[in-house]
Amino acid sequence: QVQLQESGPGLVKPSQTLSLTCTVSGGSITTDYYYWTWIRQPPGKGLEWMGAITYHGYTYHNPSLKSRTSISRDTSKNQVTLQLSSVTPEDTAVYYCARLITQNSDYYDYWGQGTQVTVSS
Repeated sequence: QVQLQESGPGLVKPSQTLSLTCTVSGGSITTDYYYWTWIRQPPGKGLEWMGAITYHGYTYHNPSLKSRTSISRDTSKNQVTLQLSSVTPEDTAVYYCARLITQNSDYYDYWGQGTQVTVSS
């Protein structure tokens, strides 16, 4: 059973850099065809795709966030990390990591429970 667990600070001050980690168990982040994705949901709004890192280590970013996001991985720890710089209160959201399968068809099969991040001074 694959499990994804997000972790990070619940409260971040404006202008700081948010760093979140997704720890994956039950499967390797280097397994073919899996993309490890960050998605967020601001209060009262829909889901926003932020970016992903592939099994090869290649990254994709939402163009609207690209200049502020960095996605990396630590294969020895089986973790994926999201960094979001220069945060504002508009970055307040529940942040999820999810696994995207890209073989034959694309769909998300596993999600983390999500972690609440509040940006406030």
